[in-house]
Amino acid sequence: MGLGQTIFCAYTAQLMSDNGEGKTGHANGTGTGVATKSRPKTKKPGLYKVLLLNDDYTPMEFVVHILERFFNKNRDEAVLIMLHVHRHGIGICGVFTYEVAETKVAQVIEFARRHQHPLQCTMEKE
Repeated sequence: MGLGQTIFCAYTAQLMSDNGEGKTGHANGTGTGVATKSRPKTKKPGLYKVLLLNDDYTPMEFVVHILERFFNKNRDEAVLIMLHVHRHGIGICGVFTYEVAETKVAQVIEFARRHQHPLQCTMEKE
């Protein structure tokens, strides 16, 4: 083995240990490769329904106001939801991610208590 072959063999061994995959790269000494990084698939957040529960004490107009203020419903939508809650005992105000639903439930309950109404609001996984 000549001096050139010895140097090339030593260089090839160095490349193999550098890239960890045993690939020698190009003969011109540019040990190239493609580095790939796998990304985990992002999972869509779970959605939660925010529900209003009927009671015999909270005025209908107050419920309509809640739906307009906290759920951005127009007057007609708010009245329809309020009537559904009144007739069926429960109604969906909207569907949101967990954090948004949790915040809306807390806002509605706090607002109702501040105005001395026993209105109940809850959330459940869709």
